[in-house]
Amino acid sequence: MTIQDVWLTRGPLARLLWPLSCLYGALAAARRAQYRFGWKVVERVPVPLVVVGNVMAGGVGKTPAVIAIVQHLQTRGLAVGVVSRGYGRVTRDCREVLAGSDPAEVGDEPALVRRATGAPVVVAHQRIEAARTLLLRHPKTQVIVSDDGLQHLSMGRDIEICVFDDRGVGNGWLLPAGPLREAWPRRCDLVLHTGRNPAFEGYVARRALAPHALGRGGRRVPLSELANRPVIAVAAIGRPQAFFDMLRAAGLSVIQEIARPDHDDFRHWERPTSPDAVLVCTEKDAAKLWRIAPDALAVPLLFTPEPAFLDALDAKLSSTDGHKAA
Repeated sequence: MTIQDVWLTRGPLARLLWPLSCLYGALAAARRAQYRFGWKVVERVPVPLVVVGNVMAGGVGKTPAVIAIVQHLQTRGLAVGVVSRGYGRVTRDCREVLAGSDPAEVGDEPALVRRATGAPVVVAHQRIEAARTLLLRHPKTQVIVSDDGLQHLSMGRDIEICVFDDRGVGNGWLLPAGPLREAWPRRCDLVLHTGRNPAFEGYVARRALAPHALGRGGRRVPLSELANRPVIAVAAIGRPQAFFDMLRAAGLSVIQEIARPDHDDFRHWERPTSPDAVLVCTEKDAAKLWRIAPDALAVPLLFTPEPAFLDALDAKLSSTDGHKAA
């Protein structure tokens, strides 16, 4: 049994951990109060800032949501920038993510966002520092999207989007007895569900694999060409089994599943010896895996929020634009 399983029900182990959850909740409430009463400063930037985050521990599809939101805003003609902490990187400074940046130095998710959208991306331990740096380097930026940061209270935000998967809120308890970083329900502007069976009201997004895989040089390989070949699937994401299941649903013959820790850099990973098998990974893992397995193929995820969600986002952003201008 994994901790993810424990978090789904209020079983014996979860109940044993519940007193620690009470302590966690008290400390979190005290921290929020410091900002609410002005004992700690909330810093803001002069352009609308949209936080896309989750109250659930673990992967819920947040970064694909960020990419979809950025791409939508770009289609509206807006200059969009992205900030992130760059979780899992070996550096701690504030730096811009460039086209050739090493994911180990900027974080695999910021590298993916930069590659998928072309938008300027800046990472910093304090996201508000990243936002200031982004505006300094790209002064024409009109909107900033923060990849995660709901609990980064020192960064002022204009719109909050909470992302959930099919787990909903699990057993409803705070860490470590449950999966919640903070109590739910909480105030937020939009709720987006990335799973097939939303646990409560909110907008939904459709997730599907692209009909092709990408090689290191950018070449596209139709998944139909891989259907009759054995596949070794590797993933270092929050919920790797979801990726493996999607590959099988797409008709691929997965003979081996390799689940690595989320954000793993693959530096100490050895490729399985199977000369006839195709190595397939997630797009998030591609840049790291290609260093040691240049023939690996990455299958992109197509993430499509329902139109009503994008309309609601546009409406809130328009309202925020007017407020900022005033």
